[in-house]
Amino acid sequence: MTASDRVRAFVGDVGDDESPPRVALVLLAGAVAAAVTFPVAWLVLRSLEIGTQQALDLLVQSSTVEIVTNSIALVAAVTAGSVVVGVPLAVLTVQTDLPFRRFWTIVSALPLVVPSYIGAFAFVSAFGPRGQLTDLLAPLGVTEIPPIYGFHGAVLVLTLFTYPYVFLTTRAALISFDGTLVEAARTLNHGRWAAFRTVTLPRIAPGIAAGSLLVALYALSDFGTPAIMQFPVFTREIYVSQWDRNFAALLSLQLLALAAVILALEKRVTDDERGAHASRGSGSVRYSLGVWKLPALAFCALVAALCLVVPVGVLFVWLTRSGPGYAGGGFDFTWVYGLNSVYVALLAAGVATLAALPVAYLSGRSSSRLASLFERASYVGYATPGVVLGLALVYFASASAPAFYQTIPLLVFAYVVRFIPQAVGSVRSSVLQVDPKLTEAARTLGESPGRTFRRVTLPLIAPGVVAGAALVFLTTMKELPATLLLRPTGFETLVTYIWRVQEAGYYGQAAVPALVLVGVSALSMLVLLNQDGSLVGQDGGNDG
Repeated sequence: MTASDRVRAFVGDVGDDESPPRVALVLLAGAVAAAVTFPVAWLVLRSLEIGTQQALDLLVQSSTVEIVTNSIALVAAVTAGSVVVGVPLAVLTVQTDLPFRRFWTIVSALPLVVPSYIGAFAFVSAFGPRGQLTDLLAPLGVTEIPPIYGFHGAVLVLTLFTYPYVFLTTRAALISFDGTLVEAARTLNHGRWAAFRTVTLPRIAPGIAAGSLLVALYALSDFGTPAIMQFPVFTREIYVSQWDRNFAALLSLQLLALAAVILALEKRVTDDERGAHASRGSGSVRYSLGVWKLPALAFCALVAALCLVVPVGVLFVWLTRSGPGYAGGGFDFTWVYGLNSVYVALLAAGVATLAALPVAYLSGRSSSRLASLFERASYVGYATPGVVLGLALVYFASASAPAFYQTIPLLVFAYVVRFIPQAVGSVRSSVLQVDPKLTEAARTLGESPGRTFRRVTLPLIAPGVVAGAALVFLTTMKELPATLLLRPTGFETLVTYIWRVQEAGYYGQAAVPALVLVGVSALSMLVLLNQDGSLVGQDGGNDG
């Protein structure tokens, strides 16, 4: 391949059409890609200014080693716990005669609608010192229960609210699994467990691994749960050490490096998973649980009670009680906080959708490396933990753009960087469904590229554009660390209000905003399920 051929392959059809609209599209997509990668690039460049000896001293000091060790241990324990909970639930709801399988399928996925920091908040209220459990056990003479703070509490809460990632990916693998392979193994005198271990497990392993890596990435980047559980990990220490810029910047780089490793593993596993699912079989096998039916039901009920009954029940207890910790303290809730959340979320959704259009359209209409590069660049911010992104923008604005420091535009920019992939993915899927012959027909009738896009393409991709905007809006409403770091002084939202009352111990004041955010999370899940197909509409989700 000559040098000119390589350049043409890189830019693709951009070089074939020198019309101003096509060039403008590429320039717009490139500008968006550069903007969303800018915060991470700025943080990396800022870190390079730290002296080598100072960087080494910071990296080997005992507190840094402790943070790294704690973070890796938390990620490993949460991932293992999610597999232990998620895989059996997937097997029970797909491959057994578990009663009410459709019900348990929905219930097992529902913990995703509870933001983990609200779950941690509720668990501290229920099982912490002077919590509801202590009150219930007091008449029995029990005045103290084991503390929930620290490593064990963080692992418990994160596992309970992230295992659905493993459950959903494993369930999808089981549904596409060829059941005749198991039947063949049984004819060769393999028992159920032997057939599952030697035939089923290797086939669904990529699905389990894909869900596990999503859990690992979430556990590594989550800020709220480790902070509430008072367990020192990267995100918590970066937030606490934000005024020691060198130390915080180095911790951020270490966190980014670990996230990059997990993302690389996730991409490799996902590619392998596509190959494993290339051929669909004749349907899933169905085992009779027999005497294990009641223990299986008890397991499902226990998980549902911990993940749904405890947090939602605690929120309703907060809503109905009064007294110290449940009222007053100068933390009266006002719906202005909700309006502020809606205001910035609407701005973020609008800007993210507009910015996603050129990237998604170019990616959907061109197979060039340049289009692929711009699309992948839009995911950099999504892979960056919110606390790292927030800190990078705080440093940049305070040092180089003080006019934007703690302003709404900077806060909205952070949201756009974090969540633009949701809009890009949704719009790109819609663009791919539009037949290029329709736009070619419009062009042959004399329409300009701009008018063709407005009159033909845009109406056809409108559902995807709206779905992408809705996802960005709903996700922005729940975003915590970047909001805490970048919001203007005095600008309170639902999440910042919840964080303030949590720190002050006035749990009851968080009931209304926490329930609102759980509802918002439920809407986000409905949008995702609507895009990907009904969760219970697949084989294996029906009862009996």
